[in-house]
Amino acid sequence: MTDMGLGSIVGRRLAPRVQKLVPDVTHNFVREAMDKAITGVGPLRPAVRAAEKQLADEDGNVEKAVADIIRIHVAYASGQGFLTNIGGLMTAVAAVPANITGLTLVQVRMVAEIAHVHGLDLRDVKVRRAVVATLLGEDGVKKAVKKKQLPGTPHQLATGPDLKPELEQALSIEVSTALITRVAGRRLATTVGKRVPVLGGIVGLTADGYATWQLGRYAAREFAKGA
Repeated sequence: MTDMGLGSIVGRRLAPRVQKLVPDVTHNFVREAMDKAITGVGPLRPAVRAAEKQLADEDGNVEKAVADIIRIHVAYASGQGFLTNIGGLMTAVAAVPANITGLTLVQVRMVAEIAHVHGLDLRDVKVRRAVVATLLGEDGVKKAVKKKQLPGTPHQLATGPDLKPELEQALSIEVSTALITRVAGRRLATTVGKRVPVLGGIVGLTADGYATWQLGRYAAREFAKGA
């Protein structure tokens, strides 16, 4: 079995265990990540202010602003020390490792900024839910829609009818489980990779950075649909 395959199995086992130990950790995890991403925390400025700056720097060119937003957050995601030293979120979800909360906060903020520069109002609860749904990634969203766990894509969530309360909570659980599984798996692969000098660090940096880049490109495609 490959290291990444082993990491995936352990990640899938870790996620439900966290849910069992702390029943509402998944709901708080997503809610707190969204709130901190919008309002700002530690070295991260509020999403709207940061997005407006990128838009101004690119003279209102949305595509260039989005490219800047993705580039900046990929750099954040690749900085492991940065991820584990973002305060605020950890107090609400102490059961979740710091590197998971840090990466999630960075990715939520990136997606929120992309939504904003495409003209969506981050004060709108539907837009916030769309941002959360985006964290599942393109394949994850497709699977959730197919299984009727989601009524539509992030763009459809942002512009369509409101979600029922039970679907909102289910979305929070699904996203949190996916994130814990994904990041825990990568962390195990990084640990195993430390058997070879330098490999562990390279695995961690490239995995988080590449995953964030993929997520950013997906968010850009989704939220551009309404532009």
